[in-house]
Order: sequence, then C-alpha cells, then structure tokens
Amino acid sequence: MSGILTTIGQNLRALRKQLGLSQEKLAELAELHRTYIGAVERGEKNISAKNVEKIAGVLGVEPHQLLRPNQFSTSEKDEK
Repeated sequence: MSGILTTIGQNLRALRKQLGLSQEKLAELAELHRTYIGAVERGEKNISAKNVEKIAGVLGVEPHQLLRPNQFSTSEKDEK
C-alpha cells in the first residue's frame, strides 16, 4: 500500500501507540468517532485537512508531520 491516506494512517497509528492512547481516547480528545479513527489508520477514509489538524493537535505534532512517510516508526511487537 502507498499513498497519502496510507501515510497518514501509518503515522497516526504509530504516534498514537507511542503516546499510549487508544483509538477511543484519541477520538474522544479530537471530538471524532472511534470508528473514524480506525478507518483513517487503515487508510480507508479520505481525511479532511480540518481533521488532520484536530488529530495532530491532540497528538502534539504539527499537521504536516502526519503527511510525511515513515515520520513515526513502530516496532513489530507494537503491531500485535
């Protein structure tokens, strides 16, 4: 998989996990639905710039950081 939606999803998931946030907690803090966060992480949703900004704010990063490939890495064990 490749593309901007996949990149955003991978970065979002990696950073969320690094911060120890569940999808539910991130969604709550960003005032979004949990299923929306999951779909964004899987690259299934065409996320708006406003929502990139909301999520980045909760995660404590600049929005553009979510758009750069491999900005935040996870280890294999984090995926399980």
